[in-house]
Formats: sequence, C-alpha cells, structure tokens
Amino acid sequence: MKRTIYTAESVCEGHPDKLCDLIADAILDECLMEDENARVACEVLATAGKIIVAGEITTVELPDVERIVLQTVEAVGYDPEDYDVEILVHGQSEDIADGVDLPAETDPDEQGAGDQGVMYGYATDETPEMLPLPCVLAHRITKLLNVARIEGLIKGLKPDGKAQVSVAYEDGVPKEVTAVVVSVQHDEDKDLTELENEVKFIVVFAALKDLPLSDDFALLVNPSGRFVLGGPEADTGVTGRKLMVDSYGGFIPHGGGAFSGKDASKVDRSGAYMARYIAKNIVAAKLAKRCLVSLSYAIGVAEPVAITVDTYDTGSVSDDALLDAIWAVFDCRPAVISEDLGLYQPVFTDTTNYGHFGKAYLPWEETDRASELLDAVGR
Repeated sequence: MKRTIYTAESVCEGHPDKLCDLIADAILDECLMEDENARVACEVLATAGKIIVAGEITTVELPDVERIVLQTVEAVGYDPEDYDVEILVHGQSEDIADGVDLPAETDPDEQGAGDQGVMYGYATDETPEMLPLPCVLAHRITKLLNVARIEGLIKGLKPDGKAQVSVAYEDGVPKEVTAVVVSVQHDEDKDLTELENEVKFIVVFAALKDLPLSDDFALLVNPSGRFVLGGPEADTGVTGRKLMVDSYGGFIPHGGGAFSGKDASKVDRSGAYMARYIAKNIVAAKLAKRCLVSLSYAIGVAEPVAITVDTYDTGSVSDDALLDAIWAVFDCRPAVISEDLGLYQPVFTDTTNYGHFGKAYLPWEETDRASELLDAVGR
C-alpha cells in the first residue's frame, strides 16, 4: 500500500496578498456594473501606509477607485485611515484590444483570447466539493477563523492569518489528517496559551469533525510565537501571489496566470473556470474518479489551440473518447465561456477568498452537462 502525504494551505481575508486580490476584484466588479464589456487588468500592491493600484482599464466610466480601495480595507477589518492610495491606471493596449476585438465585429462569439497560456481544471470524487480534501479543510479553517473574529467567539483576533493541512493518502485515497498549522494575528495582550486552546477547539477540531487523525497528529498554532503585527504593515501584499490557494493546492500543474483583477476576456481566468467546469462534469457523470483538463490559447484566437484530458487511469472510458466528447459538448471560445458562465456580470468578489472552486453557487461548479457527456461517449 502506497502512503503519500499531501498538503494544502488557505489564507484569511486579511492576508496582505488576499487583500490585494479583493481590492482588484472589487474594482473589476464596479467596472462591470456599468459596462459588461469593460476590459480590466488590475494590479494592487499594499504595504505599510500605502496602497497602489495599477494596470489597464478600459470602460465607459472609471469608478471611484480610491473609494473602492478604502471601503474594501475597512470591510476586511483594517483602518482605512492608515493608508494613502495611489492610482496608476491607463487604458488597454490598442494592439491587445485589436487582437481581441476585431473578429467580434462580424461574429461576437469569435472574440479572440486576451492572451496566450495554458489553464488547468481539476475535479475528484474524494469530497462533495469535488476538490482535494486538504484544500477543503484548509479553507474551512480560515473561514472559521474569520467567523470567530467577526462574531467574537475568540476575543482578540485580527484579520491576518493562514492555515495549512496535511492529509495521508493510501493508494490515492485520503485516510487521515496528519498535521494542521494555523497562524493568526492577535491583540498584543492576548494570552498565547489561551489563544492556542481556543483555536484548537473552536476552529480546528470543528473543521476536522468526524475525520480520523493519525496517531502522530500534530497541531501547531502560531509556531513562530507572537503574531501581533500583521497585514500590509508587516508583509507587502501583491495581487496574484496565492495561485495554489486560489486553485487546487498544488495537486495539479498550474499555468502561472493569476485570476483576480482580470475580466473574462483574459483566459487566465475564464479558461481556468471552464477547465474546472469540464472536469467537474466528467467526474459528476462518473466517467472518471479524478480528472485533469487543460485548455491552451493563443492571443487573438477564439478557439483553444489544444485541449487535453487526463483521468489518471480512473476513467470508465478512454481519455481519447473523453477528449472527443469535450470538443463535442463544450464551446471553449472566450466569449461563449463568458456567456455560459455569467462572466459578464459583477460576480468576482464572490470568488476571491477561500478558493475560486468548490462554492456551489458559482456557475462553473454546476454539473448540468454530465448527461450530454454521457450521450457523447455512448452511455
């Protein structure tokens, strides 16, 4: 029996990188409220006393970016009075715009991809969310940390924090949790022993309820000691630096493109959502227990230049048959993806925290194409 330990992490909403992601997605959503065809590639940097917003935005009317930044900072739990905001935004490059837009003059569905790249989507039947168990548990812990802070279940918590969960797999099946690491920002006068016990019982054991723990299970709470100074005051945040937190925890390859702050013409985002949608429908149709789908694009070209599928020898039909079914059932042109998955709408701040996948209310988490896949493979 082969035993392997897999680890995934999640971060709280007040983590400096996640704060930047949320600001970028909030700006994107406000642009889309007024202009569903807005082109947004927004980057944010947050450091002690300063938040910088840069990037390319082309829209009918630029929203009040400074207001969005400060409202987001306050909503996350920081004092907006502590930050000056600098805005360095210009329009999308005409060369990029021409490559993306010109084919759409005759056929809107032929809108070209906003960039080249390869995007990956994954699904597994090991959890109801069809995500790897360590990812699900890590996000569960950071969500509970946030709830404990907001509702006062643990006194003295602050917005920054992160969690990491390790799970032992035997022959590819999750068997037991082997380790959990939690680091959470706290008030200066918080008793650290009290904090450790509260995190243990109110957060970690609640998140791991009914899950088996290994005989040598390790729980580490704030292993570096005090964590009083946090957020951008302690660690500079940048958009797009939590790629594995946003996706699948390092279980599969990653093409390197970030999600947050990008409208759906950027296939870094729309292609990744579509790849997940395809993979999840394959697993939901019981055509595989695990499935990895990749979509590759060229800038200015609507159709993907390549699609691949790998079911890790868990498929009930061949990967070649599944690939034919994907081409038959799914239209992976960016404009069609945006229409099918509702990406012209301001939905993106709902995706920023706790992973972009596994949330049942998001359109790319639907399994409504499973029956079409079964028909396509003759089942």
